[in-house]
Amino acid sequence: MKEQQIIYYQDELNDEFSGAEITPRVIDENYVYIHKNPLWNFCSIFVQNVLSMPIKVLYAKLKFKIRYVGKEKLKACKGGYFVYVNHTQPFADTFIPSLPIYPKRNFFIVNPENVSIPYIGHLVEMLGALPIPCDMGGMKHFVKAIEDRIEKNYSITIYPEAHIWPYYIGIRPFKDVSFQYPVKLNKPVFSMTNTYQAYGKHKDKVRIVTYIDGPFYPPENKGRKEKQKQLRNQVYERMVERSKNSNIECIKYVKGSKEKV
Repeated sequence: MKEQQIIYYQDELNDEFSGAEITPRVIDENYVYIHKNPLWNFCSIFVQNVLSMPIKVLYAKLKFKIRYVGKEKLKACKGGYFVYVNHTQPFADTFIPSLPIYPKRNFFIVNPENVSIPYIGHLVEMLGALPIPCDMGGMKHFVKAIEDRIEKNYSITIYPEAHIWPYYIGIRPFKDVSFQYPVKLNKPVFSMTNTYQAYGKHKDKVRIVTYIDGPFYPPENKGRKEKQKQLRNQVYERMVERSKNSNIECIKYVKGSKEKV
């Protein structure tokens, strides 16, 4: 094991530690979420569910020795649904949820930076990225794209923490705004909680064990805001409980500045 790294943070809701410095492109009403070109759609399916799958599987197994607990819950759900995941890996988070969801196509909501690198951005789009728009004109198309994917019985992955904290073993507070989509569409929700667990003869190696829970449904006989809040609380509480299975801390996160600690 390497010497434990320490990261100091100020704001659990807004601090970002991905290490990437990318100028985001403008995602407005001109951004195309739903492509009508058959060739583009064929290439997207091929890249997402055929070409990339061996790479995803090998990387997840070799790098993280990943194990999923509860993936049968996803297989039992035949229609479209939403998946909420804690955000702890800059690269692997783009496909960790997709592996147990396969062969169902999985799309994921991302920040604009994820589709802003020339050429690579188009590949990320084909892999299922749905970037968050920067204005109301773009939001209309964004919401329509989410509805389109769900109507086709695909899944939508959301990282409610919004920002990447590598190897973080807790669950950061997150808002209920992203739960408006399953509430509006009355679709089930699942949580995936990535935990970090020691393994090996000397317990000096780290693997990811991902716990899948659900389905959770919006409560009946409540207003929209109350449904969002209760659904968020169900997911958050389950993720917090599952996160307690982490038993090794590769990176320690300390609130405050380095000078004051």
